[in-house]
Amino acid sequence: MEPDLNELMTLLPLRLGQELARRGKRLAVAESCTGGWIAKVLTDLSGSSAWFDRGYVTYSNEAKQEMLGVDGEIIRARGAVSEETVLAMASGVLNHCRADLSVAVSGIAGPSGGSPEKPVGTVWLAWADRNGRLTARREQFSGDRESIRAQAVVAALQGLFDLLPVEAP
Repeated sequence: MEPDLNELMTLLPLRLGQELARRGKRLAVAESCTGGWIAKVLTDLSGSSAWFDRGYVTYSNEAKQEMLGVDGEIIRARGAVSEETVLAMASGVLNHCRADLSVAVSGIAGPSGGSPEKPVGTVWLAWADRNGRLTARREQFSGDRESIRAQAVVAALQGLFDLLPVEAP
């Protein structure tokens, strides 16, 4: 039987923290629709200061630009919820700190704010590392606001295992 979201919110941070500590790597996050939830589940762990560097909650477009250096033209042309924006967020994190890995997330958690092109549940995630790896993925989650945000947290954490690389629990 596959673990549910609540189990994954416990298992993924624990395993990720163990791997980061074992490798001497540090992680930083940039969050929009998750509002700091990724940072919260990571820093809930005792000893996380050994591998968690910082978190940016860049909910507004201005915060993405001011805190992470995202080009305002990218946001104007493609939107805050886009591949280009989350890639710029993930890169921007690494440009503003000494972490080895980053994850960025921006999405539409609802219940309002969706459009035919970007319905509620659309979430873009991006991951970056100091070796120049930079990747993004679009997800279409379902459920209420809480569920969409929880699914985004789990997807963000699972994606970090591809950068390490180790198998996620």
